[in-house]
Amino acid sequence: MALMRIEYDRDTCIGMFQCVEEWDAFEENRDAGKADLSGADETEADLFVREVDDDEALDAEFAARACPVDAIRLYDDDGDQVV
Repeated sequence: MALMRIEYDRDTCIGMFQCVEEWDAFEENRDAGKADLSGADETEADLFVREVDDDEALDAEFAARACPVDAIRLYDDDGDQVV
């Protein structure tokens, strides 16, 4: 089972919450005006990373594509950027 990786740049997020509509791993944080990515590790300041299981891959891809400011990047198991 191949795992994908998602990277979310929270600093770039403008709080449109399209990602929340596409994947339930993203949650609205109205107080901050940003989305939160559940289950992610903050690897750098405001950069959150988590693995994406095969059954979540399509939703993760839709979330990344829906982001109007490209704050979400999706990588395949070879490390190549998908979105």
